[in-house]
Amino acid sequence: MKRQLLALSIAALLALPGCRDNPNANLDSRGQATASADAGDTGGSRKGDFGPPQGEPVEAVLTSPPLVPPATGRDYPAKVVVNLEVREVDMEISEGVTYTFWTFGGTVPGSFIRVRQGDTVEFHLNNHPDSKMPHNIDLHGVTGPGGGAASTFTAPGHSSQFTFKALNAGLYVYHCATAPVGMHVANGMYGLILVEPPEGLPPVDKEFYVMQGDFYTTTKYREKGYAPFDMQKAIDENATYVLFNGAENSMTGDNALKANVGESVRMYVGNGGPNLISSFHVIGEIFDKVWFEGGTKYQENVQTTLIPAGGAAMADFHLEVPGSYVLVDHSLFRAFNKGALAILKVDGAENPAIYSGKEVDEVYLGDKAGSMAPVAAAAAANAAGTLTLEDQVAAGQALFAGTCSTCHQPDGKGLAGVFPPLAQSDWMTRSHAELAGIVLNGLTGPIKVNGQDYNSVMPPMSQLTDDEVANILTYTLNSWGNPGGRVSKEDVAKVRASTERGEGAAH
Repeated sequence: MKRQLLALSIAALLALPGCRDNPNANLDSRGQATASADAGDTGGSRKGDFGPPQGEPVEAVLTSPPLVPPATGRDYPAKVVVNLEVREVDMEISEGVTYTFWTFGGTVPGSFIRVRQGDTVEFHLNNHPDSKMPHNIDLHGVTGPGGGAASTFTAPGHSSQFTFKALNAGLYVYHCATAPVGMHVANGMYGLILVEPPEGLPPVDKEFYVMQGDFYTTTKYREKGYAPFDMQKAIDENATYVLFNGAENSMTGDNALKANVGESVRMYVGNGGPNLISSFHVIGEIFDKVWFEGGTKYQENVQTTLIPAGGAAMADFHLEVPGSYVLVDHSLFRAFNKGALAILKVDGAENPAIYSGKEVDEVYLGDKAGSMAPVAAAAAANAAGTLTLEDQVAAGQALFAGTCSTCHQPDGKGLAGVFPPLAQSDWMTRSHAELAGIVLNGLTGPIKVNGQDYNSVMPPMSQLTDDEVANILTYTLNSWGNPGGRVSKEDVAKVRASTERGEGAAH
């Protein structure tokens, strides 16, 4: 018995240094604080008041996504003045698709706000005279009923002001809380406020601001033109779009986030909702640290982190090898069929000792691998009545790269014995209506193409809009030695209306 007690005592003593060195030593296996965590307890709001503000008032630096304001760089509490304007603006939600966003600062998400724990914040909310609706703001970093909502109800052309002390460090969501609250949030009225701890956050080379939201329209995904809000879809939680930073192209192509090998990156990630939980993941990276739920405790070596609607997280990682890293909601139909996808482009020297592979291809990037400008140009030309064959071919090529090229290959030659060719294919001599029907409803079972037998599955692609199907078919007809021709949006619409929805096809 004595030997057992001695062994236990020695084991306990050996464990003590590890506890002293590990900032998360008082967390259990799920990262939750244990009863013995008093030494690492921040004290929350009870220890967040560092006295009255010192020095001259500070005008808050506000940034539009994906930019983040610089660290406060202060070791004392200050009076920080925040001026935030509400604007109702029409902007692109997808290529060739406009939506009326209600915004804080003219962007979705709204401006990033950065203060220090203990700061006294004088908050001014200004509702632009052109707005049609009253708005307010509920900041989750505020201690007080409504988070400021009751104090900031502001009619168009008016301003409101209130003051709060930032007692709790962390990353917090803010959003409009004017009835109907869900509609205001669904239209893009959310953003993030970072309350730095007194000692600041560990320094990194690059910081980015990313926020997910779900959008509900009466139109289909990517249907060109104006997309009105759909209240019933929102109530049913049937999102048309799930997006990072308010638009499909917000962080792809020329707008991709940029960093370099050897740099450390921090992402401030929020989820405005209003309905869906985010499974945030960066393909090809592991988060070294995640401050889960935007709090002060972190978990290490994380692959995917859950961010609830109205919640946030901070994720740090280091860049070892170059390439395109894809940000997704790992509820993957949201990423590849509703838009929740962004790109972090990393430049620098290869390091084959760590990774010897190739640049990520269209399987993951889809149509975000290249510019989608031709798609938007074709939509604008169609609306103006000036759409040309060349416009359709250019748009179809961009869409084909992300929708069709994985199976049929970029050169249209397919994969022998697996996926039939489109290049110089005898099937491309069939009627345009039959070709459109195949795209919309899919094709399964044995077929013969150019005298060769194939037995594969083409899934229904009816999630594509009529103009997207028309442009893809027009591109295919006019490429690789095929007979030429032109398919119109109206041609596809007739086929869609006259055929039953294929099994498994999208509405």
